Amino acid sequence: MGQFVHLEIQRDHMLNFKNLTQLFDNFKEEETCRLYLEKQRWDGTPSCVHCGSVKVYRTNRGFQCGEKECAKKFSVTVGTIFENSKITLRTWFAAMYLISSHKKGISSLQLHRDLGITQKTAWFILHRIREALREKNSPLLTDVVEVDETFVGGKNKNRHYHKKIDGSQGRSAKDKTPVVGVMQRGGKVHTTVVSDTKAETLHPIIVNAVKKGSIVITDEWRAYQGMDGFSHVMVNHSEGEYTRGAFHNNTIEGFWSLLKRGLYGIYHQVSPKHLARYCHEFEYRYNSRKIADNERFQITLQRVNGRLKYKDLTQRNDGKSTETQEGKEATGA
Repeated sequence: MGQFVHLEIQRDHMLNFKNLTQLFDNFKEEETCRLYLEKQRWDGTPSCVHCGSVKVYRTNRGFQCGEKECAKKFSVTVGTIFENSKITLRTWFAAMYLISSHKKGISSLQLHRDLGITQKTAWFILHRIREALREKNSPLLTDVVEVDETFVGGKNKNRHYHKKIDGSQGRSAKDKTPVVGVMQRGGKVHTTVVSDTKAETLHPIIVNAVKKGSIVITDEWRAYQGMDGFSHVMVNHSEGEYTRGAFHNNTIEGFWSLLKRGLYGIYHQVSPKHLARYCHEFEYRYNSRKIADNERFQITLQRVNGRLKYKDLTQRNDGKSTETQEGKEATGA
């Protein structure tokens, strides 16, 4: 058994890249990628992924827990989005850089062409990365907070006559999926895919995301009325009012424009089953808009804990696989 491990790897120089070519120059082989991932995941002190102990030894194939009750072997990829993947870390790093730096995202067909992998593999990689981008334990939004909803889905007027849907307008649209956005003015945005826009759905989202005493700005939708603990300002869009003094919802509406241009322009078709992950992707890029691409890449690597299995990704509510249908999703050129 090897020596007790305390990693002392200084790899900060590898963050000085501005494009994909320079990324590959910094990560030329798998060993470099693995050492860098160890540094980002454990910050110099690896811990057992099974029991959490920091008494860990390096082996010729990874690590082994030093606790007698555990003594399990593991690698740096266990318990991450890279676990059991046959794709090299170098390819994974490139995919993470591309999805986090492209302002409107990148389709699985484009990623398949750029990295020389199959479209099915590219689709799975992108969804695993989107799952990692999901904000966890985010602090409450405060000060001035804008709240709004948008509806994702094709336009009824563009459908074939036999595929048109009755009731395809307004907040009760049967063919669209509602997404609620909560945004701090000048700060972060949080999105939630919901089944409806009723008060019992919207109020808990706001309460769980916004600090009590903050100013909450919404439109005139009646479901927003009756919120306790906030200074509620309503802007009446139905009467042509889009600002009320310094209060408006223009910032969150600007984010919706970015989201929809990306969804329709890059991915073309997104099912309700996976919509939340696409929203997490755009939310993450927006919230990190003020930092450089290489910094965003580093932060992304620090979020890779957790694994999304392919069977869970493609399974329908009735237990059947949706591989044929969902595998074609996100294939815009």
